Amino acid sequence: MPRLSALLLLALVSPALAGGPPADEDWPCPQRRTGAISRAAIWAGPEAQGRWEDDDAAAALARKLASRRTPIDEAGGLIAAFANQAGADKDKRLTLVFEGTLDLINSERAKVMASIARYARGQKALAARVRDDADKAADAQEAKGQGDITAPEALEKAHPELKWDKRIFDDRAQALTYVCESPVLLEKRAFALARALQEKL
Repeated sequence: MPRLSALLLLALVSPALAGGPPADEDWPCPQRRTGAISRAAIWAGPEAQGRWEDDDAAAALARKLASRRTPIDEAGGLIAAFANQAGADKDKRLTLVFEGTLDLINSERAKVMASIARYARGQKALAARVRDDADKAADAQEAKGQGDITAPEALEKAHPELKWDKRIFDDRAQALTYVCESPVLLEKRAFALARALQEKL
C-alpha cells in the first residue's frame, strides 16, 4: 500500500508532522504568541512627559540599553551615570529612557516574531514537499515490487530527494529551538532594564 508506506515515512520526518499542525500554523514556538510588551506589565514608575526622541541623551542611552550588544551587566553603571548627570530632572529623564528602551525592544521583537512566522510558513511548505517526496518513494517502491521496469529509476530519484528535503526540514526544525528563544530573551531584557531604571528613581 503506497499511502501507508508514505505515512510511515512521514512519521519519521518530524514529531511536529506526526502530531498534526499547531493551533497557529504561523507560530511554531512552544510559548504563546503575544502582542507588544505592555508598559504596565513591567513599569511602576511615573508617566512619561514628552517624547523620548526629543531628549538626545535619553534617546542615546535608550538605544544603547535596548541593543543586545550591550550586556545587561553593564546597564546598571550606564543608568547610574545618566541619573547622576540628570540632576533635578532625574525621574523625568529616566522615565524617557524607559519609554525609549521599551519602544525599541518592542520594535525589534515585532521584527523577530514576523521572521519566525515567515520561517514557519517556509517549514510548512517544506513539510508539504517532504510528504510529496514520501508519496513518490512509496509509489516507486510498490511499482518495483510489482515488476515495473521503470520503477528502479523512479525509486532511485525519489529516495535522494526525500532524504535531502528531510535533512533540510530537520536542520531547520532544530534551529527553530534557538530562534524561538529570541522573543523570550527580549521580554526578559525589557523587564530587567525596567527594574534597573526604577531602582534609580
